[in-house]
Amino acid sequence: MTTWSVPGLPDEGRCLVMGVVNVTPDSFSDGGRWFDPATAVRHGLDLVEQGADIVDVGGESTRPGAARVSLEEELARVEPVIRELSREGVAVSVDTMRAEVAQAAVDAGARLVNDVSGGLADPEMPRVVAASGVPYVVMHWRGHSHAMDSRAIYGDVVTEVREELSKRVASVLAEGVAESRIVLDPGLGFSKNPEHNWALLAGVDQLAELGYPLLIGASRKRFLGRLLADPDGTPRPFGGSDDATLAVTALAASAGAWCVRVHDVRPNADAVRVAAAVQRARS
Repeated sequence: MTTWSVPGLPDEGRCLVMGVVNVTPDSFSDGGRWFDPATAVRHGLDLVEQGADIVDVGGESTRPGAARVSLEEELARVEPVIRELSREGVAVSVDTMRAEVAQAAVDAGARLVNDVSGGLADPEMPRVVAASGVPYVVMHWRGHSHAMDSRAIYGDVVTEVREELSKRVASVLAEGVAESRIVLDPGLGFSKNPEHNWALLAGVDQLAELGYPLLIGASRKRFLGRLLADPDGTPRPFGGSDDATLAVTALAASAGAWCVRVHDVRPNADAVRVAAAVQRARS
């Protein structure tokens, strides 16, 4: 089993845990609980205390149907939070599709750029990341939130996601991003319906054959709530799928994922350690 190491980020010899801080009023998972900057900073520090290796700070909701916020608003949301968490020694990631936000975040201390568009939303992003020298999460993406569901059309989702990610990798390499700093994310829930998400989770080993660390973000996503629906078909509320997220974490870590992105950190931090212990026993 490959243990990935990404320059400039924690290396614990196991799957890492990325905790989520949404500095937004309309996140699908936490409904603006951390919108106030001071509250967001406290939450980020709490996540580290609970076992997060990286804290991912985002100022723009990417839930299906969400409208984009202005550049100025996104900057105002994330920059002070990233700056303060970085001062506290936290390994911070910025969740953004905008090159200007990525640059401001790196200047404020961010050590990773997590771009759900994989450089497609802002063509300047790969060049900014390359110049900054920080690692770059390239996610599989087919369009903004208002259009993503209509683009969930695949013949063989694992093969097609692999091919599209491979093309994005070639593109960002051509812009100067170092190969050792690329992380891939299959984009669960982004232009994917439930069966696509399950197929991608079952195909983590095939995605890993691309030769890059994998970030898996299943936490509180709709396909988990639909799996756990009530007998009348009512999906489980977002916060009610944390146990299912935990199961995904254990499976993804066992399959060789580099990192999992989660909302409820403590049990997932336990799960990656269990997966690592089993892997060690097998070797």
